[in-house]
Amino acid sequence: MAKEETGAMDILKKELKQDVFRRLYFFHGEEHFLRDHYLQMLHDKLLSGPAQEFNYHRFTQENMDLQQLSDAVEALPMMAPSSMVQVDDCDLSRLTEADRDKLVQILTDIPDYCSVVFVFDTVPFKVDGRQKKLKEAVDRGFAVEFGCQNQRELNNWIRRRFRAHGKDIDDRLCEHLTFLTGGTMTALAGEIEKIAAFSSGDVITPQDVATVVIPVLDAQVFDLTGAIADGDYEKALLKLRTLLQMQEEPIPLLASIGGQLRRLLYARAAMNAGKGEAGVTELLTLPTGRKPHPYVLQKTMTSARRLSDGFCAKAMELCLQADVSLKGGSSDDARTLELLILALAQEVRRG
Repeated sequence: MAKEETGAMDILKKELKQDVFRRLYFFHGEEHFLRDHYLQMLHDKLLSGPAQEFNYHRFTQENMDLQQLSDAVEALPMMAPSSMVQVDDCDLSRLTEADRDKLVQILTDIPDYCSVVFVFDTVPFKVDGRQKKLKEAVDRGFAVEFGCQNQRELNNWIRRRFRAHGKDIDDRLCEHLTFLTGGTMTALAGEIEKIAAFSSGDVITPQDVATVVIPVLDAQVFDLTGAIADGDYEKALLKLRTLLQMQEEPIPLLASIGGQLRRLLYARAAMNAGKGEAGVTELLTLPTGRKPHPYVLQKTMTSARRLSDGFCAKAMELCLQADVSLKGGSSDDARTLELLILALAQEVRRG
């Protein structure tokens, strides 16, 4: 793959500030807000002047044609020093041999006046290692992964956006807001606008957030499993029925419940091994390197301390049984999930 340089996003930011442009970029990662921000910045810097629309060429999955891509890359910029070609969601691993050869030719001979940007949104950024020529061509580019920001960076960013509306928010509420929204800047940006418009005071309150924000599924399921750990089964059932009324699909809902119960199992294992918060954090860190949200980490550890090893193991078994029942298609899905909650509540009582 293209070399993922250490601190690639910082390098990109510095180079754009200095008007240094590379011939070939690969933008990927789950934080679309940041990606689109830097993509727009690159666009604005490369395409100044009255002929911007003539010097910008964009290809999508629907209109992708390698000969037209080649022509766009080769086209001399009109009344400007540079041109930009953007390619959205080109699945590099699924190209035919002829298309791979054509793309290799394009990528290895990009003129000095052109910058080509591959943007990956719905398809992964990867090249089959056996496709050596294409891999070598891609490796010439500059890959930037726009991953989720850490909590400190998010807190600072959230506070800046609220201050732009003449309002303030404390760090603890910033953390809770990132938990409710899933933690991406894309989701946060819209919620911040709504909260700021709703709030009548100079300081954002928990009530403002609770009134405006509809929590993502994982946040709602986290509350559901937390209620089970707390012994509040009525709350857990009410939360489940609310989610079903919101037309949440049963199988993804069960997957989210199972995911949180699995985190409880991991937390118990870490604590049994004598590991503290750092050990639990390590076990809960995603394959992408994304660490658990601080609120999730603390609540998971608190709940795990209340529960037994036997409950955690039995909970996974009950989730598996519910999964088989749902996918078998012969049961009442809502009833299956309600019975799961009741069975989990019974296991908590047993200790």
